[in-house]
Amino acid sequence: MTFLELAEKILFEEKRAMSVNEIWQLCTEKEYNIYLNSQGKTPWDTLSAMLYVNAKDAKSIFGQTDTRPKRFYIKKMVNETDFSRDFSMSNEILEKTKTGYLEKDLHQFLAYYAHYHLRCQTKTINHSVSNKKEFGEWVHPDMVGCYYPLGEWKDEVYDLSSTIGNISIKLTSFEIKKTLTLANLRASFFQTVSNSSWANESYLVAAEISNDSDFKSELLRLSTSFGIGIINLNMDDPHSTQIIYPAKFREALDWETINKLTMNKDFKEFLTRVKIDILSKKIHKKEYDEVLELEVLKSLF
Repeated sequence: MTFLELAEKILFEEKRAMSVNEIWQLCTEKEYNIYLNSQGKTPWDTLSAMLYVNAKDAKSIFGQTDTRPKRFYIKKMVNETDFSRDFSMSNEILEKTKTGYLEKDLHQFLAYYAHYHLRCQTKTINHSVSNKKEFGEWVHPDMVGCYYPLGEWKDEVYDLSSTIGNISIKLTSFEIKKTLTLANLRASFFQTVSNSSWANESYLVAAEISNDSDFKSELLRLSTSFGIGIINLNMDDPHSTQIIYPAKFREALDWETINKLTMNKDFKEFLTRVKIDILSKKIHKKEYDEVLELEVLKSLF
């Protein structure tokens, strides 16, 4: 099966306009990806590129919406296709009804945990403020963070390290999921690889993580192979959050990807803030995600 045949099959079955991310996630959940004739390490990028290019052809069987992100559909099924822009919102309502919180609600808990346990200031990345759409969806991390040695190093050490360009800040990137099971593991994991491998440390974070033995075995294999850390976020007590597998530290940052990510206004502001705080030797905490008081955090849900 080709990538375009795979997309056609998913769209035909679902009868709704779907983003590349949604198509690939369903592909992996239904295990259609095993029929792909591809040896590439980032098949989701290939799917995205092929769909975006093919849909621009007037003779293509695929149409695309003007939404952000773009959603694809089969032209001959246009009268049967659901184009409701509230579809994702209705999913959010259903999701919150089942568990009492949404995936986006995890950001506040992660900001709290990262502040106290990873000693880093975090910044949520809003995907909708990106000014370029041609790169597809699997580009942006959900949250980024920076650890500064300020307060731990003497001024003389900090100044010398800055002078020789060896200041020990640490940039961390997070991909956040509400749940992590065998059904969505590979899609979630490789989304993390695609979105977050530019940083010194990369983490896949979830509030609910399966205890299935096959799942745990595959999770360990993927984490070990790609150096992606796994965090089980505790929504009842953030201090009880566990790093199931630590991230592998990368000495070198991927500057090409960092440059690419500046398409996003939030990420660009984060880089500017890191530079200012390094030069001023002062962390301006109000410029990062707010760290709520524990009691306030617990009262949210």
